[in-house]
Amino acid sequence: MSHTDAERLTRPDGAVIVPPAIAGEVLRALVRDLTARVRADGGEVAPEVRRVLYALHTAAQHAETFDSVTVPFDSSATGSAAGPSGTVCVAEAAALMGCTPRHVRALIAAGRLPAERVGARVWAIDTAALNHYRHHRGETAA
Repeated sequence: MSHTDAERLTRPDGAVIVPPAIAGEVLRALVRDLTARVRADGGEVAPEVRRVLYALHTAAQHAETFDSVTVPFDSSATGSAAGPSGTVCVAEAAALMGCTPRHVRALIAAGRLPAERVGARVWAIDTAALNHYRHHRGETAA
């Protein structure tokens, strides 16, 4: 990245601008790191971080809504493939809901939040079902 690119993506107050076309990729990278950290030390995600994750999620959805061309996700860089389109992982769902990953897994186990197992330990949660649950808590999302 050139110095000009860095200046263009950084506001005077130090905030970083994430273009909607790559917000999903940035979000996936952050969620992978947070998931590893939570598994390693049981750490919680700070409310400020949850707000940033939610903003990235919203930006990524905005880009999809307007048919933006996104940068392809290079799964070889991490050794894990991106989830199917329109899905989020447990850690991302927890960040968006403002709860713990354990609570999200409990909702899945109880059948209150539909999800599909992808691999041995990963759940793919449909974003539409997640949004339905978030906006209609207590009702079964199906």
